[in-house]
Amino acid sequence: MILGIPKRTLLIFVALIAVIVLYAVTGGELSSEAEGSNGGDGCTMTVDADVLNVRSGPSTGDEVVGSLEQDAETDATTEVRDGFRKLADGEWAAEDFLEPVDGASC
Repeated sequence: MILGIPKRTLLIFVALIAVIVLYAVTGGELSSEAEGSNGGDGCTMTVDADVLNVRSGPSTGDEVVGSLEQDAETDATTEVRDGFRKLADGEWAAEDFLEPVDGASC
């Protein structure tokens, strides 16, 4: 007993406080390694074009910020806007030239 409180009760209280602090520090988002870097949606795509432009936004008017070669794989989100799919890094590529890899949940 510490201060008249059983040790078991104190341990449970400390564990509860630790969980609350962890939740607050992570902004309420608990994640695991199994989710991966693409937000856990398991959406990996293969490029089906000779060269695919990667843009800063979901429009041909948005700046080209990079490119992907044919057969390259990239992590993506499930978000599609105006014919463009949002990639895991926040950039965009034309949906028509991306194909989900086998087993992807896109």
